[in-house]
Amino acid sequence: MSAIAAVGKAKKKSAKIPRRLGRFRPDIFLSEAGLGRKILEIERNKTIFSQGDPGDAVFYIQKGKVRLAVVSDQGKEATVSMLGPNSFVGEDCIAGVQCVRMASAIAMTDCTVLRIEREEMMRVVHEEHVFSDVFVAYLLARNTRIQEDLIDQLFNSSEKRLARALLLLANFGKQGKPEPVIPNISQETLAEMIGTTRSRVSFFMNRFRKLGFIEYNGSLEVHSSLLNVVLHD
Repeated sequence: MSAIAAVGKAKKKSAKIPRRLGRFRPDIFLSEAGLGRKILEIERNKTIFSQGDPGDAVFYIQKGKVRLAVVSDQGKEATVSMLGPNSFVGEDCIAGVQCVRMASAIAMTDCTVLRIEREEMMRVVHEEHVFSDVFVAYLLARNTRIQEDLIDQLFNSSEKRLARALLLLANFGKQGKPEPVIPNISQETLAEMIGTTRSRVSFFMNRFRKLGFIEYNGSLEVHSSLLNVVLHD
């Protein structure tokens, strides 16, 4: 469940309650600049925050897609996940008093993000119950996604893992119309995401294209028929 979907659910839940003057609106809070909040325009390939930086703010993606990546002590980089609009980034900073970033966040496209100071995020979570409900729902959904990724990594073949990654990137199974995958996403990045080699990704991508599951036309477009790969035993 995306954060904005949780917002909508919370609004429906409270629809029968008379509207009070100054009632807190999570959707407005996440869409506008204000005290402790600033809207930033991040160009493609620019870093939002780096691994090891102090965790002093939470970011909310209003537009664009962001890649989370970690680098080992040996200098090897791995892509942890990709996040789209209506997602929080760096929310783990509110878990401790002194927190450092465990991963780097890089804009994969031109992005618009809302930077929320850690203190302001903590205040809203504690004082505004509607927002805290939205935020907890988002965290639970993210946790479920992480568990699904782990199960996928442990039990599925690299072909199935690639098909699932492409479907998730194209927003299949989420609210709204599926969209083309991010333009110019590299096979190296896909390989990092699913834990295999670039040559294996290339092999499966060519197979998917020949079977009509995907198309290359300036961007990578995914068809729902790719679900056959995920569902096939």
